[in-house]
Amino acid sequence: MNGPTHNPRAAPAWPVFDLSQPEGRSGYADRLARLRSTTSLSGPQAQAVAEVVEDVRTRGDDAVVEAMRRWTDPGFEAADIVADADDMAQAEREVDPAVLTAVEQAIANVRAYQAHVLPKPTEPMDLGGGVLGMRWSPVDSAGLCVPGGTAPLFSTLVMLAVPALVAGVPAERLAPIHPPPTRAGDAPAQPVSPVVLAVAGRLGLPRLYRIGGAQGVAALAYGTESVPKVDFIAGPGNVFVQLAKAMVSGACGTEGGFYGPSEVVVVADPSARADRVAADLLAQAEHDPGKCFLVAWDAGVIERVEQELARQLAERGRSRAIVSALETESAAVLVRDENQAVDVVNDLATEHLTLAVQEPEAWLERVRHAGEVFLGDATPVAVGDYWAGPSHCLPTGTTARFASGVSVYTFLKRTGTVAYPGGLPADAAHGAATLAECEGLDAHAQSLRVRLD
Repeated sequence: MNGPTHNPRAAPAWPVFDLSQPEGRSGYADRLARLRSTTSLSGPQAQAVAEVVEDVRTRGDDAVVEAMRRWTDPGFEAADIVADADDMAQAEREVDPAVLTAVEQAIANVRAYQAHVLPKPTEPMDLGGGVLGMRWSPVDSAGLCVPGGTAPLFSTLVMLAVPALVAGVPAERLAPIHPPPTRAGDAPAQPVSPVVLAVAGRLGLPRLYRIGGAQGVAALAYGTESVPKVDFIAGPGNVFVQLAKAMVSGACGTEGGFYGPSEVVVVADPSARADRVAADLLAQAEHDPGKCFLVAWDAGVIERVEQELARQLAERGRSRAIVSALETESAAVLVRDENQAVDVVNDLATEHLTLAVQEPEAWLERVRHAGEVFLGDATPVAVGDYWAGPSHCLPTGTTARFASGVSVYTFLKRTGTVAYPGGLPADAAHGAATLAECEGLDAHAQSLRVRLD
């Protein structure tokens, strides 16, 4: 079980790596390295992104339009950049009311969860004559990256805008970007999905910018004639979007992780239902690209899931993307036991983790790195994508080792407060001045001692 399987009843030849064998360990190490390499700031992709970012910084809308013509629609014009409230109202009339009703409930769920986790004001503490506190305040403005490509991910707009709004960012200071579908050959250009525009209207956003890619990120970071400069950028996207966000960090803030192509790890024991496990793997594999990993210590579990993958694949509409994801980006990993499974989970540090095991809560203390954890095989990842409440905008490329998913916290800043209402005590002045003088900063020391006069 160290290379591609070729059982005609199994899923397309996705590799199964047995970590007890040298070839399996080598294959797994290669998959892990590929996962981590998605975040690299070197290579031709990074160079191309840097050129686009600099072009937009210096030439504004003209550079944005040229980039959109090159990669999305040869007929793109500057007038196409901004969609306003009238466009949103028209779009809403075109959308199935049942979809809008479901959207409203999803917005309510996300709003309720984000309000629940909104940090409460910190009680001040008295320490050595000082009153010390912490205050939270929202960023003044934020750009929201909503992917386009082959699926109109209006759900991502909900998962970005609602946490920002709950944090206190004014709706008029939110700048979502979302490109129209990429034009293929001589096919006519397609507009931005009316559902995306309708959702923007339901969220109370006054504008949406029909741009994407590195050019969209650069426009948000530096501002153009049509796009306002923002203080913070959040949201997922392809490697070009994520590289651009890393490059503009400093000109504005970003989440600090890599929010790229979708990923999932499913840990399954013999109690897991193979049809549910396979369905969750396929749901992530249908992203283009998607990355899926099955981790098990029972070879029979892997075999049953493979059979389900093959059966369900025939029913899926995006089978080409799924096959590509399974064969080139994904793997099943046969481990020794539960302990080794935990090690693999923490190595992969993926966006989504499903614990399809008998007692999933017991695993939580040992899972150190995952964007979001789904407990039990009765809990599908897709409920988190659309409905549950936590944002589906999560770190990828193993950056869950140090980054978190988007939440109300993403759009908040922490500011410490210090006060000595009774005057600076002598011991504090002398102690701090001693440390300042040890660093050779006598002006610091004097600023402390002058308060004893």
